[in-house]
Amino acid sequence: MILIIDFGSQYNQLIARRVREHQVYCQIEPPDIALAKIEALKPEGIILSGGPASIYEKHSPRVDKGIFDLGIPVLGICYGLQFMVDALGGEVIRSKKREYGFAELKVKKAGKLFAGVEKKTRCWMSHGDQIGRLPEGFTITASTENTEVAAAENLKRRFYGLQFHPEVVHTVEGKKVLENFLFGVCKCEKSWTMNAFVRDAIEEIRATVGDKKVIFGISGGVDSSIAAVLLHRAIGKQLTCVFVDNGLLRLGEADKVLALFAKNLKMNIRFAKAGRLFVGRLKGVLDPEKKRKIIGRTFVEVFDREAKKVKGAEFLGQGTLYPDLIESRSAFGGPSAVIKSHHNVGGLPKNMKLKLVEPLKHLFKDEVRLLGKELGLSDDVVWRQPFPGPGLAVRIVGEVTEKRLTILKNADAVLMEEIRAAGQYRKLWQSFAVLLPIKSVGIMGDQRTYENVIVIRAVTSEDAMTADWARLPYDLLSRASNRIINEVRGVNRVVYDISSKPPSTIEWE
Repeated sequence: MILIIDFGSQYNQLIARRVREHQVYCQIEPPDIALAKIEALKPEGIILSGGPASIYEKHSPRVDKGIFDLGIPVLGICYGLQFMVDALGGEVIRSKKREYGFAELKVKKAGKLFAGVEKKTRCWMSHGDQIGRLPEGFTITASTENTEVAAAENLKRRFYGLQFHPEVVHTVEGKKVLENFLFGVCKCEKSWTMNAFVRDAIEEIRATVGDKKVIFGISGGVDSSIAAVLLHRAIGKQLTCVFVDNGLLRLGEADKVLALFAKNLKMNIRFAKAGRLFVGRLKGVLDPEKKRKIIGRTFVEVFDREAKKVKGAEFLGQGTLYPDLIESRSAFGGPSAVIKSHHNVGGLPKNMKLKLVEPLKHLFKDEVRLLGKELGLSDDVVWRQPFPGPGLAVRIVGEVTEKRLTILKNADAVLMEEIRAAGQYRKLWQSFAVLLPIKSVGIMGDQRTYENVIVIRAVTSEDAMTADWARLPYDLLSRASNRIINEVRGVNRVVYDISSKPPSTIEWE
């Protein structure tokens, strides 16, 4: 087990994902974690993540310096290295020349961390501070043109530091560096598997729930579907799933959900048709965060109403994942910058009497898919592209109305038909249509039109923490554009989004 201290980096979930790729379990904790808890967890190693702060700032995040007296190997990444240096008596200073992006790393000493790594390799830098003086006992193991201390180690105490980010794919041999830390330094064993996760999760669910009933909000998406099946596997008829049709789903989505879970999987399903309520409350709302909060509150309100109809229900199940938590970090007090809130994280009202059970909260999306296969679910469920909790409301930029929903649903349905027909669906992380709050001039049947603009968004990704725009075939884009303009009333222009994440997000709102 590896403990990761979250100093606020948007990459810290990537660190965890890379560790788990090596079949080693890891857990992320905030820097205010008590030293006693760290000792109780008995980690084989500790990784200090990067972060946006400067160590010399007054309120920069810090973990108890006692971690350096536990005899446990520690790896500091970027800010994590700077914290280590500062805590152990070294000096961190502002860089004369900031370093962002690719850099050539020159390995001076292989040691434990760079065993098997090329002497010259590319790494990914993202820092404005640098090490001015290393603490006693440390030596420099790698440098770049602008950063003398790109890596350092105290071999005797098993402390290691990297100024670059080994967890991102841009660092060519980052995976090898982390592998060396896990197995060469920490002596971890490969014991993290989905089979083991299912066994442990079922035991934990049963121990938590006992003989009580669980209410679960199901959407038909990968996360909620697999979480519901896992809960059903653990407690059977003690689970009642509530499907809230918020009117913001894709075309025909509600019927598909009911067919799968009620008919095929024989699960208890309560159907709440609430589209008018949701759309009504979104009237005149333009700000995306307000949309998300309104949808979150309304969902809980409808859900609470349904929950009261199930006698003996004491638990609320949710399909929360790690990426949900990192992008809503303020919901549980961590140091990361808030990108956007998620309606299933920190959105429960104080008077909500149900206790939470979140069986997937420590999994990444790719791990959830592996879990789905382990549970025996079909590829249609397991490989369904992610769909946001607030639904099409965050794919309609601006006000959500019934008319605008109809336009987007129809355009999106055409796009998905063409993507599936072209064999692209499984190759993409997400693909969808977006409706913009602008109109443009067009010509149809020799007449001037002034209609809506649809954006096609398609990205490739491994975990949604970073994403690149998909290079879809031109003939696919041509067919989709032609059909949308011809078949969807109210649209006369289609454009393609070629933005990556970062700096953009996958969703538009």
